[in-house]
Amino acid sequence: MTDSYVYSAVRTPFGKLNGIYAGVRPDDLAVAALKGVLDKVPVFDSAAIDDVVWGSANGAGEENRNVARMAVLLAGLPTSIPGTTINRLCGSSLDAIMSASRMVETGDADVVIAGGVESMTRAPWVLPKPSRAFPTSDTTAVSTTLGWRLINKRMPKEWTVSLGECNEQLSAHFSISRQRQDSFAVRSHRLADAAWASGFYDDLVVSVDGVVRARDESIRPDTTIDKLAALPTVFRPDGTITAGNASPLNDGASALIIGSTAASTILGQDPLARIAGRGINALEPQMFGFAPVVAAERALRKAGIGWDDVSAVELNEAFAAQSIACADAWRIDPDIINTRGGAIAIGHPLGASGGRLVGTLAHVLREQNRRWGVAAICIGVGQALAMVLENPQAKQ
Repeated sequence: MTDSYVYSAVRTPFGKLNGIYAGVRPDDLAVAALKGVLDKVPVFDSAAIDDVVWGSANGAGEENRNVARMAVLLAGLPTSIPGTTINRLCGSSLDAIMSASRMVETGDADVVIAGGVESMTRAPWVLPKPSRAFPTSDTTAVSTTLGWRLINKRMPKEWTVSLGECNEQLSAHFSISRQRQDSFAVRSHRLADAAWASGFYDDLVVSVDGVVRARDESIRPDTTIDKLAALPTVFRPDGTITAGNASPLNDGASALIIGSTAASTILGQDPLARIAGRGINALEPQMFGFAPVVAAERALRKAGIGWDDVSAVELNEAFAAQSIACADAWRIDPDIINTRGGAIAIGHPLGASGGRLVGTLAHVLREQNRRWGVAAICIGVGQALAMVLENPQAKQ
């Protein structure tokens, strides 16, 4: 067994629903990330790519028919490069990175491109196929943008409530107040805006052909507690969750180069981070937001470290409520979480978010000269993934 490393990471700016990427197909977004990450290794011969592993949560629209392979072909890469697409909903691109790292560690590959894409704007409406020819009854078109669709009637109703209702239940269970959630959301916007202003994202973000955009479209630097407090709740009249303390609907893509120790010579550069541990967890679907707690602890055990060793955490902010619940359970310093902003501000294009987390974490560890970090993401229908990164150049 060999070690696996992150050698490079990029993402597109994340666009909001019906925003800058409304006219851009998801496979073209994938191409932008794929070409962007390869531009980071100009001496590398792309024909040496062993595989491309891509995440996408929808799969019902223009990204169908294996978007990984489609991106390879559309990017003009050699037709000899294979590709496969993974769907673990919000965790799809983190799952792709994990799969790539396993390929490297077992010796099946030296260089794998892993990433993900989502266009929630262009997610199609679908119709259930009729059980017989020429039905006379009406049918309902179902949006595939987010959440359950075409639900099996045998599925328990408590498992198929909306993602927002799941987090209302979670916030009630852990007594997480509306004010605390709104404060968390304001912090996300403030830190994301500051990170862009400081130039942190300059080397991490690549443009999409035909789209002029300098930064993520959902960031609202003027957001305040008072403004968020004025928003109505969405899922319960007496609830706590609003459009302001939950992640928005977004479009975007991310990509990373995952390689072996030998890949340093092949790529012509040293790695950013070592993939030191992986963790997965599942529980009741309605508690999905809390699933990262155990996933991260399993990843830490695999890495042979504990929370006291961790200096940076990238936790996907699907909802402020679940992010707070996870941070409380880990009993860590909240100031080390999402120091460059999180999904509430930056956005959450489902299949691309895991790649954003890992890429951001690797760069935070390098910038701060810190050794250990954790990336974690909750996943609808009651799952979560987590990964531990080690900065090989860190002194502490």
